[in-house]
Amino acid sequence: MTTMLRLELLRLLRDPVTVFFTALLPAFFYVVFGAAQDFGDQRVGTGNVAMSVMIAMAAYGAVSATIGIGGAAAVERSQGWGRQLGLTPLEDRTHVAVKVVLAVLVACVPIALVYAIGAVTGAEGSLAAWGLSAVVLVLGAAVFSLYGLCFGLAFRSEAAVAGAGGSVVVLGFLGNIFFPLSGVLLEVARWTPLYGYASLARYPLTEGTLYAADGTVSSEALWVPLVNVAGWWAVLALVATWLVRRGRARP
Repeated sequence: MTTMLRLELLRLLRDPVTVFFTALLPAFFYVVFGAAQDFGDQRVGTGNVAMSVMIAMAAYGAVSATIGIGGAAAVERSQGWGRQLGLTPLEDRTHVAVKVVLAVLVACVPIALVYAIGAVTGAEGSLAAWGLSAVVLVLGAAVFSLYGLCFGLAFRSEAAVAGAGGSVVVLGFLGNIFFPLSGVLLEVARWTPLYGYASLARYPLTEGTLYAADGTVSSEALWVPLVNVAGWWAVLALVATWLVRRGRARP
């Protein structure tokens, strides 16, 4: 597994442009929608709105990075790389694990950049909020490496990577990342994968306080985002493993 992970990292380093823009875009979004806004100083939980936006944009960047890694499996599939691996002692679950670890390492890049900019542009929160939210973002990003991997394995063209990346925008809106939802949309959002991830990352800051688009303020129990993340993790892991086995069995 270590050798496979090292090879994957070397391949990634040969394309620094992708890594650069994956990190730069969410940082730009944070500056525009968080640091540059007058409401950024308003209090939210143990910090301010700017930090809430910072966490959301870091989540978006981490998800974009990890889905891109998983979606690259489509290219490998079209090149017959999966069948080549099938001739080696590498097990299916190890292949999936390598992709997950690689995606988590890449996710650290946009998270670190957005947090660094937030620290010097007015994002405020307790020390626990800074630390715990970063840990959740890094570990939770593994879920979305499986999401991208499923896209890459399910389709045979490079369009799978673009499709998986494009879906992040839709899931971001439904995940309460770009603006607060309310009513039916909020209820639907609770069943989508980015909602649990972003809510869990912001929980140390908001302490469960939920600000809806219609101005209402409510409280959300911690088990809601926890169940969401655990559920999507289980579903995507099973689907990814099945797709890997199907790819190797294809004549």
